[in-house]
Amino acid sequence: MDEQIVRAYLDRLGASTPITADLDTLRELHQRHLYAVPFENIYTRIGTPVDLDEDVYVDKIVRLGYGGGCYELNGAFGALLRALGYQVTLLGAAPFKPDGVPMFALDHLVLRVDLDHPYMIDVGFGQGYIFPIRMDTDEVQHDPAGTFRVTEAEHGDVDVWFDGKPKYRVESHPRRWVDFMPSWEWHQVATESFWNTMDLCSLATPTGRITLHGNRLLTTSDGETTERTLDEAELVEVYRGTFGIQLDQPPAAQRLQRV
Repeated sequence: MDEQIVRAYLDRLGASTPITADLDTLRELHQRHLYAVPFENIYTRIGTPVDLDEDVYVDKIVRLGYGGGCYELNGAFGALLRALGYQVTLLGAAPFKPDGVPMFALDHLVLRVDLDHPYMIDVGFGQGYIFPIRMDTDEVQHDPAGTFRVTEAEHGDVDVWFDGKPKYRVESHPRRWVDFMPSWEWHQVATESFWNTMDLCSLATPTGRITLHGNRLLTTSDGETTERTLDEAELVEVYRGTFGIQLDQPPAAQRLQRV
């Protein structure tokens, strides 16, 4: 990632060029990323596959102004952090199902950044911690999104708990990009993947979260959630005005035209 792309990426986050790769800067960039770059599946829903290639997903996020899934968002953010001087490691993660059983290990991607302590980074889960969390303590960690705790799991892995419930299991050993490719390809084409069941776009806000599920707009602020059903013109306006994504038609309409 060259200096021009780094500058453009930071501009999208509304951040100045960091002076040092320290914890304060990491916390600021993590928060800004969650508030500026949405978790969304537009390309998948309109039938445009995205390769797990740094040039592709960085261009999608920085130049084209989209968001993406966990592999894209954490991949791009990891590339930015490396360019700024951070030590970044890819880790596989398995979200827990409602029955308490974790899914397959590479269903999700998180990052580890090593500073004075190892910190877990995740700007691509849809709902998670606003600030990085430490990986080397099982004490409760308070965050604007709620309370988080990291506990030991089998095989040296760790479990992340969110408000007392298991969120995902994270592997302890480093991964390579090639390890995540089969999972990403499956999510883009499998009808049973949540990523391919409905149009989704979500962004954290200082008071909660705003999310599009199909044509339903859900806004959570200070613990209170309101819901509104939108027509096509309203959907386009929300994509543009709220998420910063310039669409002429919502993904569902584009998908119908391609059938």
